[in-house]
Amino acid sequence: MEVVYERCAGLDVHKESTTACVLWALPKGKKKQEKRRFATFTQDLLAMADWLRDSGVTHGAIESTGVYWKPVWNILEGQFEILLVNAQHIKAVPGRQTDQKDSARIADLLQHGLLRGSFVPPTPVRELRDLTRYRVALAQECNRIANRVQKVLEDANIKLASVDTDSLGAPGRAVPDAIIQDVQGAVARKRAELRPALEGRVTEHHRFLLNQLMTHLRFTEERMDDVEKEIARRMQPYREDVERLCSIPGVERVTAWGLL
Repeated sequence: MEVVYERCAGLDVHKESTTACVLWALPKGKKKQEKRRFATFTQDLLAMADWLRDSGVTHGAIESTGVYWKPVWNILEGQFEILLVNAQHIKAVPGRQTDQKDSARIADLLQHGLLRGSFVPPTPVRELRDLTRYRVALAQECNRIANRVQKVLEDANIKLASVDTDSLGAPGRAVPDAIIQDVQGAVARKRAELRPALEGRVTEHHRFLLNQLMTHLRFTEERMDDVEKEIARRMQPYREDVERLCSIPGVERVTAWGLL
């Protein structure tokens, strides 16, 4: 096979250690390799980068193992030409299959140009992805808390969801808040059809749970609001793109962020 890179490195990344293999191409089809194992603390990864640079490495490949590749990538990016390789792609390449995560095999495949790198976006885009994904997680947590609130209300035979589709919107929240404060008829006066739905059997246990859940819900919503403000700030360079996407029917600001 044709040698594409005279001197390259393969990195086998794990949670607590990274094994790096430097591979040299020698005359007459021979090759030389050297392996070293490093811990995953920052100082150890920096030492690994120094060793690779001193060894004359210009190109390297990392197998995308969970999230453990990210700190390694962050340190090596900009110093070397690095490929992030999908583990399934390495398995699909013919050859020795005894240890698919072996750094020497990764280096050998890279040296002969048999690896295809995955797209790794620039740092600002990666950070925006982290924020948008965190926002999704917070939104999902809000939904889970809201479902728990509904279960407590149902346990107390408060049928709010039966008469109000947005039972935890701004008006609907007055019900659990009133129950927490033990305010009789605070919301029932708003609409006559709510009165039967609110004639439940509320105990101190229900009030305690509702108080905990509503506090948790408001805290999570505040965190989501903070994250949205940070995303909006970082999206300023893409403001025109967001506006164009929002002109599409059904596409709102949050959806546009995810698309970008």
